[in-house]
Amino acid sequence: MKIEKCVDVLKSGNFVVPLYLFQLREKFSLPFEEFIFLIYLSNLGDRFMFDPSKLTKQLNISLNEIMVYVDHLSETGFLEVAVLKNDKGIMEEYILLKPFYEKLSQFMMDDFVNNDLEQAQEKKTIYDKVSDGFARPISFIEREIIASWVENGFSEDLILAALKETVYNGVSNLRYMDRILYEWNKKGYKSAADVDMDKKKYQEEQRQKEKLDLFDYDWFEDSE
Repeated sequence: MKIEKCVDVLKSGNFVVPLYLFQLREKFSLPFEEFIFLIYLSNLGDRFMFDPSKLTKQLNISLNEIMVYVDHLSETGFLEVAVLKNDKGIMEEYILLKPFYEKLSQFMMDDFVNNDLEQAQEKKTIYDKVSDGFARPISFIEREIIASWVENGFSEDLILAALKETVYNGVSNLRYMDRILYEWNKKGYKSAADVDMDKKKYQEEQRQKEKLDLFDYDWFEDSE
């Protein structure tokens, strides 16, 4: 199905595409054409007789494309093709969309959980984050020290960078963090990005120095 045909199907107004499906589209990991085809099927109900010729006419795409999409969606667990008895007791092929709704429910649940976690993290104060970093409650005096950092213009991401550096070195007290922030302030750091940039600059200077040392080494003198 070419992109132009997808647009034609969308413009036809014969089916509804819920906004949340587009918001979750990346989680489907499907080509756009197959995604549109799947949503079209979902408008036909959760169970319906599989009539490829009818779908070909409705969507104006080839029979081969229909079969390729159905096969791939079946393989990836978005639908199931089953042979069932119809109302007259005759065996017919049906498309079952229960797998699609199960996947959709899981996608939505994962999305809700991730949003809740992000919101909870955003609500945490700088005091909570330092407490989490030290894996212990912080005292009233420690809160006063953190408050003084903020009042003195230290950004939250710079304080958290100092926390990361402190924990990395196996320390869990604010005196160590205070010394780090003091040194960073002398160097003019305003954010964690400034710290990272200076570290990369230092590492590059060290690599260049090692290259020069290797180049200047007197191999003949050493061999004697």
